[in-house]
Amino acid sequence: MKLSRRHVLQGLGGAMLGLPVLEGLLPRRAQAAEADALPFAIFLRQADGVAAAQSTSELGNEPERFWPEPLGNLSTTALAGKSLVELADHRARLLVVRNVNMKDYNYGDGHARGALQCLTARGPAVEGAGGDSEASGESLDHRIGRELNPQKRDSLYLYAGQSGGWLGGPCISHRGSTSRRAALHDPWLAYQTMVGGPGGLSPEAREQLLVRQKSLNDLVSGQLKALQSRPELSSTDRQRLDLHLSNVRDLEVALSCRARADEELRLQQQAPGYSSTDGDEVLATVRLHMDIAVLAVACGTTRSVAIQVGNGNDSATRYRDPTTGQLMENFHYISHRRASHDSSGGIIAGSDVLHSRVDAQFAQTFNHLLDRLAAYNLPNGKKLVDQGVSVWFNDLGNGPAHSARHIPFVLAGSCNGYLKQGVAVTAAGGNSSPNLNKMLNTIGAAVGLKNAAGGPLDDFGDPTMPKGLLTEMLA
Repeated sequence: MKLSRRHVLQGLGGAMLGLPVLEGLLPRRAQAAEADALPFAIFLRQADGVAAAQSTSELGNEPERFWPEPLGNLSTTALAGKSLVELADHRARLLVVRNVNMKDYNYGDGHARGALQCLTARGPAVEGAGGDSEASGESLDHRIGRELNPQKRDSLYLYAGQSGGWLGGPCISHRGSTSRRAALHDPWLAYQTMVGGPGGLSPEAREQLLVRQKSLNDLVSGQLKALQSRPELSSTDRQRLDLHLSNVRDLEVALSCRARADEELRLQQQAPGYSSTDGDEVLATVRLHMDIAVLAVACGTTRSVAIQVGNGNDSATRYRDPTTGQLMENFHYISHRRASHDSSGGIIAGSDVLHSRVDAQFAQTFNHLLDRLAAYNLPNGKKLVDQGVSVWFNDLGNGPAHSARHIPFVLAGSCNGYLKQGVAVTAAGGNSSPNLNKMLNTIGAAVGLKNAAGGPLDDFGDPTMPKGLLTEMLA
């Protein structure tokens, strides 16, 4: 009878050994061998555009408060006075890409066009449906999981902010045409999903078991390797020992890829604010989701995580003005520069400055992700953050115009040297040649996705769009 590693693991110890998908996994610790340092992608979506330079007859001139000036090397001077200055400590890892343009598909609403297209590069399943729109294809985060994850399991999709609302809440991740993915909203539930559930043990009991089992595994592993080298063993004996060693290794991985008991307790205590409209609580939830995402990619549980903040137009969240300490108007109003969800309300004085302060808070939150990833060291002396790519992006270029042009993409990490770092570049393409699909191709290729011919991914998204990568991004 063929032995199953999963059955052996389940027979060895119950709850802790029932952690998810242990058989056949690549090593899941950040301390794995360099050859096993597989690239990953973590996506962070912000709604409503950024406070970029623009001019209208009604609003007047708004100066540049987001894009580095000048483009090129990301010096402290280029970032000064911009929201991106919050990422200055990681500027050597950043790749800021301007001139990423969406196709102006007829979604019937700019927010629907942006949110449903941003990771799919696809048009609507039905034109002109506005808030009832659905995308007509798979999103990149899901494809990465489907093709590259161990056992092809789903990638993580995490959501922070009020449930429901415009476009129904979670709206950026898709299995395929008209097939949205359900997001994990509660960070504690997201963590349990990642590690396979609590297993009926308290956090303290799990922590004690982790320490005890890890020390036992070290002893047993050494003894088994010594036994394996004995010349009198038959080939069948060696196969059995190989299986047992694999089981021990998987057990070590499973046990090490849990948060400490105090971290689990923090997840439980802070998680209840995940459905808040208070920007402080929303971004605190995002940081918890980021902590889970980092643990997941460090352990090899997934090669892809998407984190969405707010519903389709983030219409309920009120972020805090750090200069006054007060919550601002809801972010959708701020992005419109008007006290309304359309063009009928009165102009909010200084709303372009308020928008830039929201951008800065997202930059600070993205910085949290990079700090966490950079805290993991690889055997070659590099950081986990450089093994993959973290992507902070928007679904609009700016708020008032709902622009499909100059969609902000800020990337960090080179995917093991595949992508440029420390620069701001202009992507090829323009209004007559949308290139969002090429941006997604480039990210997918960096992580390891292939096209039908086995080459780097270059045909993702709408099949009528020109194929290719954004070569300006390549190292």
